[in-house]
Amino acid sequence: MLDMFKNLWFRDTNEQAIYINEVAMRIRAGMLLLIPLYMGLTLYDVVYTSSWVVDGNTAVDTYDTNWDDQIIYQVEAVKRTYDYTVQTWLLFYGLFEMIAGMFVLTSRLSPTIYLATFLARNVPPVWKPLVPKRFAWTIGASLITVCLMFFNPDTVAGWINSVAGQTLVSETENFIPYWVPVNLVWVCIAFMWLEAILGFCVGCKVHSLLVWMGVIKEECYECNNIDWDEIARKHKEKQVAESSSS
Repeated sequence: MLDMFKNLWFRDTNEQAIYINEVAMRIRAGMLLLIPLYMGLTLYDVVYTSSWVVDGNTAVDTYDTNWDDQIIYQVEAVKRTYDYTVQTWLLFYGLFEMIAGMFVLTSRLSPTIYLATFLARNVPPVWKPLVPKRFAWTIGASLITVCLMFFNPDTVAGWINSVAGQTLVSETENFIPYWVPVNLVWVCIAFMWLEAILGFCVGCKVHSLLVWMGVIKEECYECNNIDWDEIARKHKEKQVAESSSS
């Protein structure tokens, strides 16, 4: 038990290339999946169920009609307002968890890593390199940041205008369209579900591709067993065979 909490989900913290236990990581992904699910329910409530409420007692005849000869009344219409304090703090916690998992030192501050390590203690570990996971969590942190900006547009706009010294962003209207966080939440849910249930890390695959393309100048330990030259050779042979048959 002491060794488990000493190393957490790391194979050896003194290794040059840090490896983590994928079993514990998938358990943690399942825990953190609750955050985008809650945000999805919040956005659904805000976007699709928040409607205008008309008070019929305030209706006043304007003595005018529209093009269809319908009487036009002046009424008092109200719409529900939302307090995103809980959502904001929950998103900040999710952002903290994304960043905490990226490094050995900060991992010791994450409650979910301790809990996931404990729950995975009796399961044979599956070691995966940390670097691709760090890239995937960077994507997650970026998605969370956008959602934070959507739920707090006036605060963010105030910061931007203060730094710029002029009004660049409106502080009275949300400068992020609602469809942006709605779609990002679904992307986040899909990514975390694939990670937790199927063990498929989309961010890791993107990282592997970017390393192979030379966009990211670092070693991809997860790609070390992939012979890209052999794959390219077989692809070329297939093209030659197809051209010869035609």
